[in-house]
Amino acid sequence: MAIYAIGDVQGCYAELCRLLEKINFDEAADTLWFCGDLVNRGPQSLHTLRFVKSLGSGAVTVLGNHDLHLLALYHSAKQPSPKDSLYALLNSPDCDELMSWLQSRPMLHYDASLETLLVHAGVHPAWSLKLAMSLAQELETVLGGETGKAFFQHMYGDQPDTWSDRLEAMDRWRCITNVFTRMRFFDARQKMNFSAKGGPTQHAGLTPWFELEAALAPQIRVLFGHWSTLAVGNYGRHVALDGGCVWGGRLAALRIDSEAAEWFYYRCSD
Repeated sequence: MAIYAIGDVQGCYAELCRLLEKINFDEAADTLWFCGDLVNRGPQSLHTLRFVKSLGSGAVTVLGNHDLHLLALYHSAKQPSPKDSLYALLNSPDCDELMSWLQSRPMLHYDASLETLLVHAGVHPAWSLKLAMSLAQELETVLGGETGKAFFQHMYGDQPDTWSDRLEAMDRWRCITNVFTRMRFFDARQKMNFSAKGGPTQHAGLTPWFELEAALAPQIRVLFGHWSTLAVGNYGRHVALDGGCVWGGRLAALRIDSEAAEWFYYRCSD
């Protein structure tokens, strides 16, 4: 039995299959942790979603910004933009079933036995594990409740760019969403910057979220994706998983249940 954490798939189903061959994935015994963004931009979002859903308890998946974008399109009945690759999924006969499953995925997953946390973009430096789990659950309740459809109508936007527990309703939920699914940098005023997307050395005056002093206990390992221009690998106790497969990079898998963490890669094509 093994547990592997896998970077952003983004509809690259064929590449995912090749990567699983490399790790000799045993569906009956192994578990896959997906860091979000299962869909979009790649050519096979429908196949990817069907496959991960079919794994049942053998897959742990947290929601990413592209997953939430798909759900927003589904609930609005709007057509995808030309840069999206979601048309086949939204028009599939099992779309309702797939969307129901996707919408019930968590924002955060924590395994106490491994002292490992899985999230799409990151954890706000001011959040302890207890607070992060509480805020994730709060947002999951919104997504699964009567306010879910209204949330998707107001989800987009960069404001508020500063976390405060005094935030309320949509402002609060949008901020929580942006932390978990879009965060990369903070500026000198401790505001989140969502426009900068390059590597850490490309943006003077901005600091990666994982370099700031954190309320999260130091023994907790944090696995995250979302940042394709950040080299895959370890940044202290933080582990970047997104190898930019959809952009011609690599799809990465990390075995996380053994002391000697092993990396596996499949080189993708544009």
